[in-house]
Amino acid sequence: MLSDTIAAISTAVGEGGIAVIRVSGPDAVPEVAKLLRSRVNLTEAETHTVHYGFIIDPQTGEKTEEVLVTVMRAPRSFTMEDVVEISTHGGVISVKRVMDLLLQQPNIRLAEPGEFTKRAFLNGRIDLSQAEAVIDLIRSKSDRAFSMALKQVEGHLSREIKDMRYTLVETLAHIEVNIDYPEHDVESMTSEFIKERCNKVIAQIDRLLKTANEGKILREGITTAIVGRPNVGKSSLMNALTRENKAIVTDIPGTTRDVIEEFVTINNIPLKLLDTAGIRETLDVVEKIGVERSKAAVEEADLILLVLNGAEPLHEDELALIEGIRQRQVLVLINKTDLPQQLDRSKLHEFFEEGQIVELSVKTREGLERLEDAISGLFFGGKLESGDLTYVSNVRHIALLKKAKQSLRDAYEASDSGIPIDIMQIDVRLAWEQLGEVIGDSAPDALLDQIFSQFCLGK
Repeated sequence: MLSDTIAAISTAVGEGGIAVIRVSGPDAVPEVAKLLRSRVNLTEAETHTVHYGFIIDPQTGEKTEEVLVTVMRAPRSFTMEDVVEISTHGGVISVKRVMDLLLQQPNIRLAEPGEFTKRAFLNGRIDLSQAEAVIDLIRSKSDRAFSMALKQVEGHLSREIKDMRYTLVETLAHIEVNIDYPEHDVESMTSEFIKERCNKVIAQIDRLLKTANEGKILREGITTAIVGRPNVGKSSLMNALTRENKAIVTDIPGTTRDVIEEFVTINNIPLKLLDTAGIRETLDVVEKIGVERSKAAVEEADLILLVLNGAEPLHEDELALIEGIRQRQVLVLINKTDLPQQLDRSKLHEFFEEGQIVELSVKTREGLERLEDAISGLFFGGKLESGDLTYVSNVRHIALLKKAKQSLRDAYEASDSGIPIDIMQIDVRLAWEQLGEVIGDSAPDALLDQIFSQFCLGK
């Protein structure tokens, strides 16, 4: 348990039905009790009970706010400390007045970003991978991403990591016996035992890494650049996919001068859409800056939606653009199919496969479903894996799993090379430590500070 008591606003700032202020630490109950006028003495309240009352300014004795106060006593709380949650009216002023009174108490300080979750980790309620999944829950942009994060909060990934570490601990123990009592063991048998166990854990790691690409996409979204010449329908496509008028649409070429960003979920896959300025040669200084930003957006994109006007022949600018992106992940959208067609489809087939070309009319919305199916098929083969599958989505976790796999490969290859058992032990122990860093068993303080600093206040 940590020795000080912290407080922060846990709900979003602004107007709402209610707002919640969270207080956690050894002095949470008595310090809030000093400010609460209620029929119940808060210091004597049972755990997991809710009490009606008023927050009183101790200097004037005046009522500051009408509240409901929830008491959760250690260890039956998120932080495993005494926790008090104060529900106030959801206005900026009401929350600020209560928060100011709390911070005037000598034993309460303002919580740091993510400090409540950090205390839950330090006090052993959750491990580090579960703590990181709390961020993913908050930032989820699709139902599938939320479900993936929730499984991680529940400990699905943690159990897999702990199972692998247990296998490696058994292996290390076997090696120790061989080193300490060589007369009771045969080194060749121990070597085969190590290879068998290394293979088992490598197979488990491979199964997790198989989900890494899909998991990362579900967690972060697919950065998708909508590109093309002016007036081919890029902004109209953006508005159609977001179902809002996010981008200005006119008949004047060059209307879009900057990159417009918006998140949208298609077939349960989050996309970060980038509507870019029309790419063409121009003397307009402002439009030229927009074109350069469009090219930069293309470079950072995971997926490029190249929009062409089916009612016009291919332009030289479009052929140059195709040449630059043909090796990337591209879907070609032939727009304006409701008009008489002039675009030579055979020319496109020189650069792209049939499955990469989608014909549609943004104006009539004909073909939008085919586009959505093409996007999901491009990244998930048309469907997501079973909901029972444990996805790995965190870049830090992926990197550590790859390192652990390499360490186990080194141990395996050392066995084939006839290297002594005690040298092989080093690689096995390194893999055990690297897996431990995923769940926080061997994470340095600097890493913990960096992870929890990403949280919002009050979480």
